[in-house]
Amino acid sequence: MKNSSAFLSGLILSIFIVSSGFSQSQSVSKNLPKTSAAAAKSSKAVTVENIEQDVAEALSLIESNHVVGKKIDYNTVFKSSIDGMLHTLDPHSNYFDAKEFEQFRTDQSSRYYGIGATIGDLSNEKGDVIATYIRATFDNAPAHRAGLRYGDKIVEVNGKAVLGKPFSEVRDFLRGPRGTPAKLVVERYGTGKRETDEIIRDAVSQPSISESYMIRPGVGYIAMTGGFNQTTYAEFADAMRTLKAAGMKQLVLDLKNNGGGLVGQAYRVANTFLGTGQTVFTQKGRLEGTTEPYRAENPNPETMPVVILVNRNSASASEILAGALQDHDRALIVGETTFGKGLVQNPFVLDYGSMLLLTIAKYETPSGRLIQRDYSDGNLYSYYTKGGISSDEDPTVVKPKGAESKTDAGRSVYGGGGISPDVALKPQTIPIERARFQHKLNNPVFAFALDLAYGKAVGFEPYRVDRPILFERDITGKDFPITDNVFQAFKKFAVDKYKFTPSQVDKEREFVERTLRSELVTAAYGSTTSFQVFNEYDEQLMKAIELMPQAKQLALEGAKAKANAANKRPSVNK
Repeated sequence: MKNSSAFLSGLILSIFIVSSGFSQSQSVSKNLPKTSAAAAKSSKAVTVENIEQDVAEALSLIESNHVVGKKIDYNTVFKSSIDGMLHTLDPHSNYFDAKEFEQFRTDQSSRYYGIGATIGDLSNEKGDVIATYIRATFDNAPAHRAGLRYGDKIVEVNGKAVLGKPFSEVRDFLRGPRGTPAKLVVERYGTGKRETDEIIRDAVSQPSISESYMIRPGVGYIAMTGGFNQTTYAEFADAMRTLKAAGMKQLVLDLKNNGGGLVGQAYRVANTFLGTGQTVFTQKGRLEGTTEPYRAENPNPETMPVVILVNRNSASASEILAGALQDHDRALIVGETTFGKGLVQNPFVLDYGSMLLLTIAKYETPSGRLIQRDYSDGNLYSYYTKGGISSDEDPTVVKPKGAESKTDAGRSVYGGGGISPDVALKPQTIPIERARFQHKLNNPVFAFALDLAYGKAVGFEPYRVDRPILFERDITGKDFPITDNVFQAFKKFAVDKYKFTPSQVDKEREFVERTLRSELVTAAYGSTTSFQVFNEYDEQLMKAIELMPQAKQLALEGAKAKANAANKRPSVNK
């Protein structure tokens, strides 16, 4: 009991010392009822000794009197205590225990440790899980090097039978530290033969850019949806070079669901499109060195028209990038109003391998807008689930909450509530009951795709994909077209084996065609390439392509405003 109390006290003490460098000591208000004994004590200045004593006393009482006794999970107690303290300050200051800190560093390195495969389970017509299967492997990952492929049924993992278990449980068996073995018994779908493979877990790339390709002649598409990590700019520069070599003259940059990350990487991406001296963002804090503008340093920026796609889950670094290009009239922002996270966190490493991520400043866009939305009510549930938008508001048209600013070309923009799009587009949604029905259809789609891929569907031999994945492929209309013959064969399969009615399948024809083709593309070219199938059904993306002339006009106006500003600067006689 004494040791655990001392541990918590020491941990709180280390955090107090870190925090005291950034805040002046304060006293608790004396305006409390005189009848309260606690009130009398609270009039004293808060000191390190007070904190250590109170924490130790509270923990001692918990250990002696709480119903769980000495079975307390101290890590959970410590973490929740510290998190509670931090969340009274702002929503984004957080405490990471040693395990979480290690995962945080791994996430920022654009990789994780495992076998490098996407898995999914298959259920029968009753909804019972038959088995978990390999859906795809990643280029040069351990699973790919071991020869695993689409449709391999996972029978055992390290001697544990996993048939009938959902993929979430099988995934836990497959995960493990780098360098440790995962001994798999798999059954090949094509032959029914079982093979044993011992795979050594290793680093698996987790890129920021999930896909980049020429979506239309002259129009490049980059899906920067995986956050801003250590490799983001390098991935972006490589994608730009490849697409320009393929004839790209216009760009759609997809930041939907990009939750942010390393701001330095967002700065470097923005620097690609902004000229030397143009502000990318300004950081404002109370500490020395935390208030300064960050300006572009590119004498030859890209001039092609750019459309940026955003939604309510675009946050932090992605908002800095979108805000910078919007304020300089350099990109047309399309979609929904973004999340509104504009606080700067700095990591402070603590004792015991833990880490404090503490907010030290706020971000402003080049025009002076605050990105951060209001969190003064302290309601974290509302802050994270609603994105600051009440249920009766249209998420694409959020009323400005902050002061008005002007872009370089004189357009009005507003702060205090994320980045509002130049062109608002509602996301595609369907009723929950329809979504549940489509989820049930996924099983016959996967089962039929397996038969097609392994030549078990008579008359559809061209759809056979009994080979390893070919990566880095951009699909064309000739790749696995879902013709009427294919659809009718699937419908018969779903009716005979999964007891759907023909009318039920007909009503979801578009869903079936899209999902079935995506499965076949996954089998042949990998899971990231399969996103190209879904993109053709993405109404926001298709609209973004249509808006390219508007993006081009905006870029011209921004360039003109930049030139006018340069001409107005006083010359210096030498």
